[in-house]
Amino acid sequence: MEPAPGLIELRLNHVGQLFNTMDPSPFHERDLDHDAEEFIVSWARELRIQGRKELRLRVVLHQAADPAVTELVRQSLRHYFAYRAEVSRRELHGLLREGRTALGIGLTFLAATLTLRGLLPAAGWGDWVREGLTICGWVGLWKPIDIHLYRWWPLRAQARLQARLSACPVEVDFQPLSPPS
Repeated sequence: MEPAPGLIELRLNHVGQLFNTMDPSPFHERDLDHDAEEFIVSWARELRIQGRKELRLRVVLHQAADPAVTELVRQSLRHYFAYRAEVSRRELHGLLREGRTALGIGLTFLAATLTLRGLLPAAGWGDWVREGLTICGWVGLWKPIDIHLYRWWPLRAQARLQARLSACPVEVDFQPLSPPS
């Protein structure tokens, strides 16, 4: 049977497998188990690559049906991914702030090296030093260029994916294991 488009299905023996056992927080505030989170996020990325707009999570638990567990799983998943999306957004804002600071420092350094370059003689050893100062000045802009061209967009994509996961519908399906005959 072909799974429904946009469906991420996680099969667990019991609800405790969904959560990080080392986290002492109440269940709805707990971190997800690393393997469970990685499974969900990797499937969500794969579905995004396939062009799937809608995401749905289905957690299949091999235990007796319990409405309290259903609500716990729904709230926990939404809360966790909303929290992770907020953390990613804060990291993105911090990175962009770092990029602006690095840009100011880099431009100041470039201006200083170009000014110093202009004070040196244009003959003999001065040519070598002048070229070295020019290269050093431009290298000083490496970090802000790296941040503003390349490093921000993976964080933005991560925050968007986590926000999508926090908003997607969560189904909890109970399939108790039948006792051996």
